[in-house]
Parts: sequence; structure tokens; C-alpha cells
Amino acid sequence: MNYANWGQRVGAYIVDIIPAAILSGIGYAIDGPKVNADATMEGMGAIYWICVLLAFAWTVYNRWILGGQGASIGKKALGLRLSKEQTGQPLGAGGAFVRDLAHIVDSIICLIGYLFPLWDQKRQTIADKIVGSLVVKA
Repeated sequence: MNYANWGQRVGAYIVDIIPAAILSGIGYAIDGPKVNADATMEGMGAIYWICVLLAFAWTVYNRWILGGQGASIGKKALGLRLSKEQTGQPLGAGGAFVRDLAHIVDSIICLIGYLFPLWDQKRQTIADKIVGSLVVKA
């Protein structure tokens, strides 16, 4: 099988998070915390929270719905596909969501789990191993 390499996986992730990061940044720039005249902080405004909700909606659609169907926009752009290890079929939205949750394990050990594809035979992260998923070249 033609597994995706670490650089391709990172590139796809960067493409995936750019829209959410931009939306959150715009919300923060327009309506982020402000210092009042008495030097106290004022909370985030409505525009900020709308942008955060839009960023979250983007993540749900792109990472979980499209990703669950086989490829997020980032994976499509880099010619990659996300599938179940045993069947080669797409994970489904729930599987893609659980995979993203399982990335917490990749982070807990000083982000080492994200580096596993550099030496793992199937180029899987720990989250991929937990969920039973593969990222392959389409």
C-alpha cells in the first residue's frame, strides 16, 4: 500500500486549519478583549463568538464530514485519502471525529504521537492505531 508520508500529512492538516484560523483571527481582531478605562479587561464580543462558531462549523464539515467520507479538503489537495485499515472504506463522520479526539493521546506524550509516521511501518499516528485508520495516497 502507498502510505502518505509525514510531510504530506502535515501539509494536508495545514490546509485544513487555515480557514478556521483565519476566521478565529478575524473575530479576535475585530471583537477580541479590550482594556477598559479603569484597566480592566472586557470579554469577547458577539462578532468574535460568531467567528468562533463559523470556525467550528468549518471543522465539523471539513474534518469530520468530508474526512469521514474519505478526504478533507487538505487531503484532497495533497492527493491523500483517509480509510479504515481493515476494509479500506471511509471512516464515516463518527470515526473521523473519534480519530480527532484520539489525537489527544498523540499530544499527551510531548506531541511524539504526531511524529510516529516518521518511523512507523504503516506511517500511522497513535490516533490512527487507536481508531484503525490509514492515510494513503489516493
